[in-house]
Amino acid sequence: MAPHPITRLGASSRALAASALLACAAPAWSMDLLQAFEAARTQDASILASRAAAAAGRERLPQARAQLLPNISASATRNRNQLSSTTPNFFGEEQTTHSHYPSSSDSLSLRQPLIRGYQVAQYRQAQAQVQDSEAALAQDEQNLAVRVSGAYFEAVLSYEQLALVQVQKASTATQLDVARKTFAAGSGIRTDIDEAQARLDMTLALEIEARQNVDYTMRQLQTLINQPADQPIDRLAAIDVARFELVDPQPKRLEDWTLRAEQNSPQMQSLRAQVAAAQLEIDKARSGHLPTLDAVLQWSSSSSESVTNLKSRYNSAAIGLQLNVPIYSGGGVDSGVRQALASRDRVEQALEAGRRDLGLRVHKEFRGMTEGVPKVRALEQAQRSAEQLVLSSRRSLQAGSRTVVDVLNAEQQRMVAMRDLAQARYVYLVSKIRLLALVGAADTEAIAAVNQMLQR
Repeated sequence: MAPHPITRLGASSRALAASALLACAAPAWSMDLLQAFEAARTQDASILASRAAAAAGRERLPQARAQLLPNISASATRNRNQLSSTTPNFFGEEQTTHSHYPSSSDSLSLRQPLIRGYQVAQYRQAQAQVQDSEAALAQDEQNLAVRVSGAYFEAVLSYEQLALVQVQKASTATQLDVARKTFAAGSGIRTDIDEAQARLDMTLALEIEARQNVDYTMRQLQTLINQPADQPIDRLAAIDVARFELVDPQPKRLEDWTLRAEQNSPQMQSLRAQVAAAQLEIDKARSGHLPTLDAVLQWSSSSSESVTNLKSRYNSAAIGLQLNVPIYSGGGVDSGVRQALASRDRVEQALEAGRRDLGLRVHKEFRGMTEGVPKVRALEQAQRSAEQLVLSSRRSLQAGSRTVVDVLNAEQQRMVAMRDLAQARYVYLVSKIRLLALVGAADTEAIAAVNQMLQR
């Protein structure tokens, strides 16, 4: 798998990277953030399972509605009867007779609930449960945007860290060669060679670790989008510095984001729907004390119902009301009410806990953006200063006032600055997507806006 091209190195660093990353010179890549997000929306197993769960949850509503609609049933029976009877005759002697006759019965009934407190509460509860299912799906979709962006930027960052290590390896190898030549010429010291060799050996170990990280992060991304392992992604679009925008979150007040999250967060919508469903569970339990009233329509037809009515046929039709009044149920209804009240209290406390946790997470991601802006700018300046230090150290080495160790330290400082800058930029973007997800706004449009900052 070819390493990712580094586009944010300085001019001197890019010259070093050219030899270390020659295979990365091609300007094309296989996937950007938006493509990864779209692929995950159709391939990620977790989001597919969430959609199936939401589809199953929606069926609660028609099932509850069915309990309030007319119930119509029909039955038909056909029998072939055989009767043996033994009775005394006129002379007092027992006489056995055998009879064979058919019988039949047909019925049609219609029942329309008129007053059913339990079923009405159940229907309203089903509405709340469907809202909960929809909110849970929306929450999983927001989490998908966070998971995809996190995995994507982690993979891109691993590529950039590998490239930085390779640049450092090339630079250290160059300084090792300089130290050897200087020592051979009689103007250098052995310590410079040993220091450069030790740095190079450590860099080789870091390169192995960086390659392992690249493999893992890419496998993580491929799993998320269901990309076969035998079809690896060759390239990912990294940040384009010319397009990268450092802006504070809008609105700029944390309180506004917290309020927006409490109103629009799918998590809060799900918890509020659960509270509503728990309240209606209390109504369902209390309905055990309430009478029920149904309208009933019945029609029946029968023939040869018994041996005394052979070859006789009866037709009957009835319409009326059926009232059922519960009187005593052994205290089960009261116990059910107490249980429902306790369940409602539990869900209400879960809502409050969720609200507090949401406020804490909003605070974290808001600070991640607001503090990320000056941090990135400070690291940009640190990188420029580190590059100037490398240039000055090299010139001083040529003038004889600095050693190879000084140049190696300057190179190391520059690599650290570049690594921290790359990480800070991606942390800023991930914080932005996470903040949007907390207010239910991490949609395709938001991902596309971040994608605009990547290479084209």
